[in-house]
Amino acid sequence: MSVRVSLVAAARSSALLAERFDDDRPLDETGWHEVRLAANALVPLGAAEMRYCSPTPRSRATGDALGYAPLVQPALRDCDMGRWRGYTFAQVAAGEPAGVHTWLTDPRSAPHGGESLLAFISRIGGWLDTRPVQDGSIVAVAEPAVVRAALVYALKAPPSTYWNVEVRPLSTLTLTGLPGRWSLSLEGLPY
Repeated sequence: MSVRVSLVAAARSSALLAERFDDDRPLDETGWHEVRLAANALVPLGAAEMRYCSPTPRSRATGDALGYAPLVQPALRDCDMGRWRGYTFAQVAAGEPAGVHTWLTDPRSAPHGGESLLAFISRIGGWLDTRPVQDGSIVAVAEPAVVRAALVYALKAPPSTYWNVEVRPLSTLTLTGLPGRWSLSLEGLPY
């Protein structure tokens, strides 16, 4: 027995350089447009036995727009960025360069007063490992950071790998396996 978990990165709520830590803004016009363009490819994932989303407005809206009717999973929330919440990376780097350096180089650090990268990856891994083990499928719409954390956890990669993974809006990661034993599944087009 194994479970198949497809993670869909939420559509965008702002331009890349305008993204903020713990951004809780709804989908923007570009995000809605991207959902419409990607719907044909992503709607079939909604046939999963279980459908979830992270609690952010853009994750919920993406899941609803794709017809998933997802259940909100608090464990799939983005990394708690403490006092950096609501600021852009550039703003934080300008005000706390040493803190940003520590955060980027030490996965156990939390200079912002929130959650460390290691704790975040472990939390997302804990969510993966507590999915019901059955031959079936799950789809979850989540923030790109959550998808990155899941990939790092599933591959048992060093936490620093997190910084080398780019997750674009509406990209999909599929993991198959059992608690603690996950495999990345790359799928081609059916032709």
